[in-house]
Amino acid sequence: MRPLRAARRPGHDGRGGFAVPARLRTAAPPLGVLAGGLAGAGYLWSRDPHLPGQVLPFCVFRKVTGLQCPGCGGTRMTYDLLHGDLAAAWHDNAALLLALPLVALLYLTWLRHGLAGRSWRPPLGRRGTAVLLGTAAGWAVLRNLL
Repeated sequence: MRPLRAARRPGHDGRGGFAVPARLRTAAPPLGVLAGGLAGAGYLWSRDPHLPGQVLPFCVFRKVTGLQCPGCGGTRMTYDLLHGDLAAAWHDNAALLLALPLVALLYLTWLRHGLAGRSWRPPLGRRGTAVLLGTAAGWAVLRNLL
């Protein structure tokens, strides 16, 4: 005699948990990044990274080597952008500032796909990864020489 299967109730996955809709499962990561970014921006708004004694993240690479990594100045750049000072943001990290439109486009594509219930990954491939890493390494060398 076969055991009776439990009837599936709406909203349950049949294993004792709740079924998570595909849309929510794919939209949660980009929405979580958005929430974290907004929380970080809100915190950074009230802290000036140009002043000593602020409770903000630091660059381990710079602490250890004394050299600037490709992302050094990103916190100061973000603070300056939040306060409308584009010239200071350019001075803090020009390459990161130039990359922001591309990062925004990639994020919005990820969010759009997530809200539609589809997962998405940036189509970098080997060549794109090599270009990205080469650009970052070149920027790191250039900014430490200047």
